[in-house]
Amino acid sequence: MATLRIKPSQRFQLPDWHTNNYLLSTNAERHRDVSHQIRQEARVLRNETNNQTIWDEHDNRTRLAERVDTVNRWKEMLDKCLTDLDAEIDALAQMKESAEQNLQAKNLPLDVAIECLTLRESRRDTDVVKDCVEEELHKEVEVIDATKKALQQKISQTFEKLCLLQEVRQQLNSDHRDKMETLDIDRGCLSLNLKAPNISLKINPTRVPNGSSTIQQWDDFSQFNKNRAEAEMKEATELREAIALTIAETNNELEAQRVATEFAFRKRLREMEKVYSELKWQEKNTLEEITELQEDIRHLEEDLRRKLLNLKLCHTRLESRTYRPNVELCRDQAQYGLTDEVHQLEATITALKQKLAQAQDALDALYKHLARLQADIACKTNSMLLDTKCMDTRRKLTVPAEKFVPQVDTFTRTTNRTLSPLKSCQLELA
Repeated sequence: MATLRIKPSQRFQLPDWHTNNYLLSTNAERHRDVSHQIRQEARVLRNETNNQTIWDEHDNRTRLAERVDTVNRWKEMLDKCLTDLDAEIDALAQMKESAEQNLQAKNLPLDVAIECLTLRESRRDTDVVKDCVEEELHKEVEVIDATKKALQQKISQTFEKLCLLQEVRQQLNSDHRDKMETLDIDRGCLSLNLKAPNISLKINPTRVPNGSSTIQQWDDFSQFNKNRAEAEMKEATELREAIALTIAETNNELEAQRVATEFAFRKRLREMEKVYSELKWQEKNTLEEITELQEDIRHLEEDLRRKLLNLKLCHTRLESRTYRPNVELCRDQAQYGLTDEVHQLEATITALKQKLAQAQDALDALYKHLARLQADIACKTNSMLLDTKCMDTRRKLTVPAEKFVPQVDTFTRTTNRTLSPLKSCQLELA
């Protein structure tokens, strides 16, 4: 006969069973309520975070765009500043070159002035005088030295200013390169989106890199570079204007001095020509006087010879009459007449000899003075030729070098053109 086997396990009571079922139902509802609450909160959180993320990305994109615009504006300002700075550097360099050319051009008038002073040292005797020409030549040398010093000072200032401009340009260029690199980076950041293939998580991206600056420091740095460049360009412009004014003033001063010196040369030449003409006139009159005096001396000598003959005649008559015999040797009127004639002739001969001696002395004095006149005429001729050579040399200041042909030979001091009779005479005497 079969028997009922009972599973050996814990047996629960019916109330426990009902309680368990109740607890299961209650817990399921509670868990569903919690899950529902979590799901609602998650949806709210998703919506809020999505909106926040979208707006944050939009705001930062806007900030990046604004930053790109700001940096781009600064880049454009630096572009313009660099362009203006390059133009100013070129203009100042050209002005410096012009000043150097003007400084180099001052060597010619200085050489000409020194050559004229050297030539005029060859004057002789009383013509070695400190006249208006020498004063103007020395003044011309002083003016040229002063103009060269002024130009050299401006050239030195220009060189220093060019160095400062290059330094400013280097700083601006560095700032400009940084702006360009920043624009490339920020535009690259602005072009990124969620689908970009090169986005990834980075290690500590929110760190503050060493050397970071504030927005105020950044703006002040670029503003300082721009203001410094503008200030240097303003000073460079003023310096260019000062150089142009210095060049014009020095050229005007030098031209005025050149005109004054050449006027002094022409005035001095006219004075020497006038003196030369006077000396030639005196020489001519002296030669005429010498000729006349020589003729009168010849006449005096002839008269003296005749008077000696007359004296010999009287002496012979008187001597012969001393041989009259006896009482015939009387002092008659003939004897008295012959005696008076002898005395008269002796006085006449003495007077003629004195006058002849005076005439000889006068002739010697005339010859000596004639020699002095001719020596002075030679000095005046030499001086005029030297000043003429100086005037010819000074033509280098107004005639281009390729067209300059000396009108007076440097060594023989002869002219290469037709001269006036006065000049020709000067050359013959020289």
